Amino acid sequence: MKKEDVPQDQSALTGVTRDVCYVKDKDGKYTTDLSIGWQVKKQALDNAWEDINERVKEALEQVKKNEVSPIVYFMELKLMDIQLLSSYTGFWKWTIKRHFKPSIFSSLSDKKLMVYAKAFDVSINDLKNFKG
Repeated sequence: MKKEDVPQDQSALTGVTRDVCYVKDKDGKYTTDLSIGWQVKKQALDNAWEDINERVKEALEQVKKNEVSPIVYFMELKLMDIQLLSSYTGFWKWTIKRHFKPSIFSSLSDKKLMVYAKAFDVSINDLKNFKG
């Protein structure tokens, strides 16, 4: 690819990150140049964000129906999985899964809720009085 052909298509990561591309300069020698993105990457990112937003929406509906605790919603919202949440909280994965149950979640101590609140960067009140 020639230096002047490096794609510069706007995407969700514009202003956040850039990609290094190996290009030929005007003398035909290989060098590097930065790209803010290209259409194919933009489409892939847009699809990924649509999937993420759908998962957050589904988690919110489950919390509203009292099928799962707010932990599930915040986990999806903060792009976490159980392994990552376990590493942030120090809770075993099976313990976190147990805390997904609304009946168990409602009996959690403020100390445990504080651990989750810190991991999600929200207040205990946001967890206890979740409105969505």
